[in-house]
Amino acid sequence: MNLLRKILFPFAILYGFITSIRNFLFNKGILKSTSFDLPVIAVGNLSVGGTGKSPQIEYLIRLLSDKYKVATLSRGYKRKSEGFVLADENSNAEILGDEPFQFYQKFPNVLVAVDANRTNGIQQLLSQKEKPEIILLDDAYQHRKVKAGFYILLTSYGDLYADDFMLPTGNLRESRSGAERASIVVVTKCPKNLSEEQQTAIRLKLKLSSSQQVFFTFIDYDEEIYSKKEKISVSEIKSESKLLLAGIAKPKPFYDYLKNENDECLTFPDHHHFSDADLEAIQVKANGRKIITTEKDYVRLKDSKLVSQLYYLPIRSSFINSQKDFDTAILEYVEICA
Repeated sequence: MNLLRKILFPFAILYGFITSIRNFLFNKGILKSTSFDLPVIAVGNLSVGGTGKSPQIEYLIRLLSDKYKVATLSRGYKRKSEGFVLADENSNAEILGDEPFQFYQKFPNVLVAVDANRTNGIQQLLSQKEKPEIILLDDAYQHRKVKAGFYILLTSYGDLYADDFMLPTGNLRESRSGAERASIVVVTKCPKNLSEEQQTAIRLKLKLSSSQQVFFTFIDYDEEIYSKKEKISVSEIKSESKLLLAGIAKPKPFYDYLKNENDECLTFPDHHHFSDADLEAIQVKANGRKIITTEKDYVRLKDSKLVSQLYYLPIRSSFINSQKDFDTAILEYVEICA
């Protein structure tokens, strides 16, 4: 794979040129961006793969939803529906996509919608009887047809955009200069003990302007796993033989948190739709043991034949330091625009 990526280097140069031209046309107003008269916060990344967008969206929901009517708008990756869909009691992961359905399940006071056309999606949300006061755009950093008022750019500690290259040689969707649009950069999935010196080194590597703030977060795993009927402490379950199941981009930290030498790990592609054959294979592999999966996978599996032995582990995005500064930056933007 690495050799193939190197062979495709000329295509990466071409792809980078095309995306740079597109960004130039949007920056100059030649291609139209639509702005809206309410706070719109876009969360995304420069690269493909998991940088922790869902935990970041959930953090913003917790920060804002007690005071404001919040809506999330996602594309609804790999959903089986089309156009604009507003989540309701008839929704499921196939209709919304796994991450939006997870938002809907966890935050019943939040409007959750999907639409590949973010402009239309926002217009549809604003036409609702109970319209939102804030819209969170999930994975919309490259969606230039909407001009958000605030951009949060995520980059993984172990895969910084500053060390990456354009697709297909690297994983970047656009050039590193796209970071200039960010109001805030969040370095995700850091070690909990990341030192001030290491943080400073990363800030220098990212080469951001003096007006852009950088924050550092880590994945904070829950101390309990949950099923439809019960919860069990992680300390209790760690010693038990079990099947760990994940269909996310980078599952290794999830496995490392729960795994013992008797466990088996079963990995599927990110956003995988589990077929009947998959479910049968998982059940055979589990051989009567508990199956522990990620929260994102659980929303696709909770009504399947695996339910009697299925548990999930919730996660949160937590700040190493400066959490109050992050919160203040978001709240000040919202208060000015609301």
